[in-house]
Amino acid sequence: MNKQEQISSIQMSMLLLFFMTGSSIVIVPAPLTNLGGNGAWISLLIAAAMGTLLLASILYLYRKNPELSLIGQSRALMGNTLTLILLLPLTCVMFWNVAGIVIEIGTFFKNTMLKETPTYAVNTMFFVTIALTALAGIEVIARMAAVLLALMFAFIILIWILVGSLYHPEYILPIMPDGIGPILNAAYVVYGFPYSELVVFAVILPFVRKKDKTKLGKHMYAALIVNTLTLILSVFSSIMVLGPLSGDLKYSLYQLARLIYFQELIERIESVIGFSLIIGFYFKASILLVILMKLLKELLKLDDERYLVFPVSFICLLLSVTTYTKEAELEELVNTSWPLINNITYVLPVLLILIVTVIRSQFGKGKKQEI
Repeated sequence: MNKQEQISSIQMSMLLLFFMTGSSIVIVPAPLTNLGGNGAWISLLIAAAMGTLLLASILYLYRKNPELSLIGQSRALMGNTLTLILLLPLTCVMFWNVAGIVIEIGTFFKNTMLKETPTYAVNTMFFVTIALTALAGIEVIARMAAVLLALMFAFIILIWILVGSLYHPEYILPIMPDGIGPILNAAYVVYGFPYSELVVFAVILPFVRKKDKTKLGKHMYAALIVNTLTLILSVFSSIMVLGPLSGDLKYSLYQLARLIYFQELIERIESVIGFSLIIGFYFKASILLVILMKLLKELLKLDDERYLVFPVSFICLLLSVTTYTKEAELEELVNTSWPLINNITYVLPVLLILIVTVIRSQFGKGKKQEI
């Protein structure tokens, strides 16, 4: 991870798509359907609209200063002290965010395939892999993304196709039996995870090659659209197959895979599909760890952040095995507190930097006109 590393705008958009879809494709459909019912897809549209506004904000900041990350822009506008005050909470929450992804991996394995394996063993294995991936740098990760993203989406589409005979379109209706309230509640939850988290990409956008700067916006918006459509189709598939149970059964896509049966030739393939879906968790954690390393490097003014990869990974590992060991506590956090935490630590700093940038830009134009 050095200054010479550069990736294309398409690669950056693939990283965003992986980041937004990786873990959410497994986790989001069930609790979202549980909260929003048959109107969960409307909740996704509302949350995606909010995510689009956040993406527009970080792209605006990038166009203003394409050479500077979020930290550099904050220092240029508000100085070093205010930058530390503003971005230190974001850094602390990112530690827990990386740990939280691996907690979800451990929970997924514990509930599905590796029921007798201790959680700390699963978490340790994943953190070693994630740390080695982050150590390889963003260029290597971006090249890996093309292959692994295709693999993950191939299995997702395969599930949709193979459960086609079990679809009951009538289960989709009625759309809003309890009014708009549950849908807005579900939108609040899915906005908190994953859409509000995309602002961390403001830290790594300067890695995009200069010649691709003009194309970055449309590629990033396209990635967000693909993510939204994927989640919506997953919600529809879950509802049409599982009906009223779709909100009660965790890991909806995995549950659909368990139902696949085709002429005694294709059956019991949920383990293969489960491991392929784990790719999303692993890759999202790797991307987030790279962003955290970049953030720490700039905040601490280090020459090389690679020395921090294993210490930071170890701290995150300790967090993953000591916090929220009870699944109910983690679910309560994600459904109630996580959107608020993300708004305060992730979104608020970006909005403050955006407001100051816009004011200074308009003020500068006014002064030029007077001259």
